[in-house]
Amino acid sequence: MTYHLQAGKAADGPYAVAVTPESAGWGYSGLRVLTLAPGAGHTFDSGESEWIVLPLSGGCTVATADDFGHDTFELDGRADVFSGVTDFAYVPRDARTTLTSTGGGRFALTGARCTRRLPARYVPASSVPVELRGTGNCSRQVNNFGAAGVFECDKLIAVEVLTPGGNWSSFPPHKHDEHRPGEESVLEEIYYFEFADHDGTPGLGYQRVSPSVHGRGTDVLAEVRDGDVVLIPDGWHGPSMAVPGHHMYYLNVMAGPEAERAWLIRDHPDHAWVRDTWPEQPVDPRLPLYTAPERSA
Repeated sequence: MTYHLQAGKAADGPYAVAVTPESAGWGYSGLRVLTLAPGAGHTFDSGESEWIVLPLSGGCTVATADDFGHDTFELDGRADVFSGVTDFAYVPRDARTTLTSTGGGRFALTGARCTRRLPARYVPASSVPVELRGTGNCSRQVNNFGAAGVFECDKLIAVEVLTPGGNWSSFPPHKHDEHRPGEESVLEEIYYFEFADHDGTPGLGYQRVSPSVHGRGTDVLAEVRDGDVVLIPDGWHGPSMAVPGHHMYYLNVMAGPEAERAWLIRDHPDHAWVRDTWPEQPVDPRLPLYTAPERSA
């Protein structure tokens, strides 16, 4: 099984990235990345999965319909993932959805196989919590648009992480591949990467996944670039390293068999002490790269 999918290796039809539970060899998590030309559209069936439509660049109209009715949402989107928080739309399972974009753009469809049908919804960018996590060279920004406890889904958990150039995130290494009630949950995870260039030079970073005693013994040390994907069925994951001069973005998509939808992790025992040093250091002054817009009155 290949866990590092370089840009283009996970393409399928209209999708630049198409990770399904079947292609990943697991049960729940999925991701598609769709590019639309100006004026173009695309229709998909959600099937057994719930989906969040998340603009990576540009905006779109999301029209979804099922046996319970139909909804249409206008997503303003954003210029790119390094310029701002975006609004998004939730599409339930067993629906047919059409995306159209007047100006064109790229759109992530973060998905999870689920059993409950929840209503279609729109969330403005102003409602997305922006969190600063870590300090010093472990500082990063998390846009918790689809986090557990923030936005209701049946199985899907999804967040965006922005790491300034030269910093490490997903550190200390952690895992979520063991069912330990109240302490650790079982979640399959997808990392999708993008990088800020510097004077036209593309960015890059590195991703580490090391084996735990559970699952498949996943072992990855990958140089990651724009459009790359890393699959994490199990194991200690981190650090995610951004090379100096290039900010790193990754989209995390998670889901699993747990009855409770929760992100419960265990830090690697060799590196957990790093958290104790954070109160002694300031947060990287480059953060936040941006904040969510103010809510309108």
